[in-house]
Amino acid sequence: MPRLKTKRTSSLLLPVGPGGASSAEPRLKLNLRLLHGEIVAMGPGKADLLEFIVKTGSISQAGREMGMSYRRAWVLVDEMNHCFKTPLVITSKGGAVGGGARLSELGEQVLAHYRKMATAAADVALAYVGVFEALMADDKGSLAGE
Repeated sequence: MPRLKTKRTSSLLLPVGPGGASSAEPRLKLNLRLLHGEIVAMGPGKADLLEFIVKTGSISQAGREMGMSYRRAWVLVDEMNHCFKTPLVITSKGGAVGGGARLSELGEQVLAHYRKMATAAADVALAYVGVFEALMADDKGSLAGE
């Protein structure tokens, strides 16, 4: 099977041919979530949040860059911190120079393992896109019974 070029975001993989994705091309959307009980311990959004914390050194700035409130970003960090043996994000109190946030060693490990798992899952799933492409109708608008 030929390898497809892909355009990736955290949870969306789009097969892209020479002219871009057409409406009849199959698309693959993967959302891998690691659950701890009923709570999402790690998923694509939380992984992105951790990466923005690394980039900005701040939970509030990471949240802003993702278009979410500080409270929402803090709740997600708190969920992650409680789902693992030790916190993934370490914060320091504000002061004259302000506070900050950084990933703990475990946070760095969890993020790296999650990204590797997501890439491996995407690679396996993409290998099957050609199989489904051969089984799909030529145009998504030509549904049976219409």
